[in-house]
Amino acid sequence: MFLTIITFIIILTIIVFAHELGHFWTARKLGVTVEEFGFGFPPRLWSFIKKKTVYSINWIPLGGFVRIKGESGEDRDAEDSFASKAAWKKAAILSAGVIMNVVLAFIALSIGFMMGLPTVVDQETAGVSVSDRAVQIVSVEEGSVAQSIGLEMGDRIVSIDQQVFSSDQQIIEYIQNDQDRILSLVVNRFGEDLSLEADLTGQEQSILGVYLATTGLVKYPWYRAIWEGLRATGYVLVQIVMAFYLIIKGLFVGVGPGLQVAGPVGVAVLTGQMAQLGFAYLLQFTALLSLNLAIINILPFPALDGGRLVFVLIEKIRRKPNNTNIEAMIHNTGFILLLFLMFVVTYKDIARNSVRIMGALKGLIGL
Repeated sequence: MFLTIITFIIILTIIVFAHELGHFWTARKLGVTVEEFGFGFPPRLWSFIKKKTVYSINWIPLGGFVRIKGESGEDRDAEDSFASKAAWKKAAILSAGVIMNVVLAFIALSIGFMMGLPTVVDQETAGVSVSDRAVQIVSVEEGSVAQSIGLEMGDRIVSIDQQVFSSDQQIIEYIQNDQDRILSLVVNRFGEDLSLEADLTGQEQSILGVYLATTGLVKYPWYRAIWEGLRATGYVLVQIVMAFYLIIKGLFVGVGPGLQVAGPVGVAVLTGQMAQLGFAYLLQFTALLSLNLAIINILPFPALDGGRLVFVLIEKIRRKPNNTNIEAMIHNTGFILLLFLMFVVTYKDIARNSVRIMGALKGLIGL
């Protein structure tokens, strides 16, 4: 568990630090004074001053922060203040964190493809290095036999009836040709083999209720890895946007999309699981988290970068400064709502992962 916590802190720090670095670098380039660029969160451990900026190292090692002069609307007459800059410069500074998160994901995925990332093995991977090939469950149907016996997305099929298969098509043919019987399955879940039985008796057509894919660690030459990293970044961004759309739509129509939202505890648990699978999986997971942070931050919600962009747009349309007190009140309200949402999600995380968390704690203290 200790290693999981350390890994989680390192990944979160890299992602948040990259985000804040985007704000810092862009603000400096556009002539805005950055009052403080902090690594971690206060209380302060050590600091020094260079070119009007306090560079600090703080006790809580979870990412970082920037304090930009005039970010709350003050110092409008100062040339080096955020509040005095043109709308496009404000938008560039506010958007830079999101852009850096996308760039970080692209870099992580590109490096991953150079080292070998878990990918569906198909015609496009012909001629490249593929290792650790396996047949993996990519989806489980609601109400299916697979769901009833506990099969999960991501499970790797080790064997069926003590037979080993090299492709998803072989498994499909085996199940369909061997009707009306009980299947003995061995699946690997995060490094642990599980034995399960699927009762297909009484079915007119043998259907387990899973979608399968042949996967492997695919390693590309550097020039193609960069292209694959770019393509994967775009694909994942689209998938995340669609997932957020389904979640928001579910809130309005009252029908959830069947997606689970993970908070800090859930992400920490997933980090531990990815660490067990290997560094390539951690790179992929880091990219996914970074892109999620990018999309969340660009949402037009108070206290987020997207919400602040909305106020920049309003100010541009009105052609006069916003009321700083009203804007601050709206952002503070948004921040409180975000904290409440994080509390609710974290509570559900703990409830969902309570057995795993207690087991890890007992192992940590030697019970």
